[in-house]
Amino acid sequence: MHNIIIEEPYQFIPPHESRFWRPLMLRYIPRHLRRCHGITQIECRGLEHLQRSIDAGHGVLLTPNHSRPADPMTLGVLSQQAHAPLFIMASWHVFKQDWLQTFVVRHMGAFSVYREGMDKAAVSTAIDILSQARRPLTIFPEGVITRSNDRLLNMMEGTSFIARAAAKKRAKTDEGGKVVVHPVAMKYLYRGDIHETVDAVLNTIEQRLSWRSQNDLSNIERLRKVGAALLSLKETEYMGRPQNGELEERLAGLIDHLLVPLEDEWLEGRREDDTVMRVKNLRTAVLRDMVAGEVDESERDRRWRQLADMYLAQQLSFYSPGYIRDFPSADRYLETVDRFEEDLTDKTRVHRPVEVVIQVGEPIEVSPKRDRSADGDPLMNTIREQLQGMLDELSHESTMA
Repeated sequence: MHNIIIEEPYQFIPPHESRFWRPLMLRYIPRHLRRCHGITQIECRGLEHLQRSIDAGHGVLLTPNHSRPADPMTLGVLSQQAHAPLFIMASWHVFKQDWLQTFVVRHMGAFSVYREGMDKAAVSTAIDILSQARRPLTIFPEGVITRSNDRLLNMMEGTSFIARAAAKKRAKTDEGGKVVVHPVAMKYLYRGDIHETVDAVLNTIEQRLSWRSQNDLSNIERLRKVGAALLSLKETEYMGRPQNGELEERLAGLIDHLLVPLEDEWLEGRREDDTVMRVKNLRTAVLRDMVAGEVDESERDRRWRQLADMYLAQQLSFYSPGYIRDFPSADRYLETVDRFEEDLTDKTRVHRPVEVVIQVGEPIEVSPKRDRSADGDPLMNTIREQLQGMLDELSHESTMA
C-alpha cells in the first residue's frame, strides 16, 4: 500500500507564491521527468484558450485528468509555456514524504487538502484564489491516480462547489468578473518497443508467481492469464477460493466482500455507488480516533489491516474489463502491466521514451447557481464531456500494439 495515509493530526499547508525558487525549479522539471518518469517530450496545445481567460481577468480553474504520479510536475511545463504560475490543490500526504518533495511542491504553488475529512481551510483558500483571480488554480477532479489515461473515473463534486462559490463571491466583489473552467487533457504516449517492454515486465511477474515464462503466448493472452491469476490469488486470500463468472462480476464481488463488512461496522451500512467515494467515507470514519491517538495498539493494528483492504478495493476498481480489447494501443498495454506491477510491489519501473500532450480545452463559464432540476451536476457533466472528448481524440495518436 502506498504511503497515502498519515496517522497524525492534519495541519493545513498554505500555498507559497515563490518568485525566486519557482524559476529555478522549472528548469529542473524536464530532467526530473526524464529520469524518474521516462518523459522525453512535452507538447502543450490550446494555450491560447488559457491565455485569453487570463488576459480577460477571469478566475481560472484547470481540471486535468489524473492518470499518473507525474501529472503535477508535468503541469509545471504547461505553467512555464503559458507564462502563468499555477496554484495546485494536492493531497496532504504529498507534503509528508520527505523534506525535499515538500519544499519543491510548496514552492511550485501547491497547497494541501485533507482527503479524509472536510478541509474548510483548503476549500476557503481555493475559493479565494479563484474569486480574486490571483493565479490559475488546478484541481484534479478524479481525486486519485487512476492509471487509466483514456478513461475518466467518477469526478468529485467538490470541484464544482468550489467553482460556483468562487463565481458567486466574484460576482459580488467585481462587477462583470467571471470564473471559468478549462478542462485539461493529459495524454501519455509510449514511443518505445511495447512488445519488448511488456515481455520484460510479464517475465518478472511470472517469476514471482513461480511460473515458467509464458512468452510462447501473445501479449494479450499473457496479460489475461496473469490478470486472472492475480485476481484468483486475491479471491483465495479473502474469499477462500477463486470465484466463477465474468471478470467484471468477479471484481465487483471482491470489492463488496472487502468493503461491505466495513461499511456495516463503520457507516451503519451506508454506501455510495462509486468505490472511491466508498473508500473515502470509510477512511474518514476509521482514521478519526487513530489520528486523535485514542486507540490501543491492538485496535490500531486491526484498523491498519482494514485500511489496507480499502486500498486494495480501490485499486481493483481501476481495472476496466475490455480496456485493451476495445482499443489495443501500446499505451493501454503499458498501463495494464504497470498496474499489475504496482499492485504486486507498490512500484513501477521507468519506461522510455514517453511523450506527453497537454491539451487545454475551451473555457466553461461557471454559473453561481446550480440547476437542481438537472440530472447530476451540470458543471461536472460539462467538464467530463469535454475532457473525455479530448482524451478520445488524443488516444488516436497512440501507437497500436
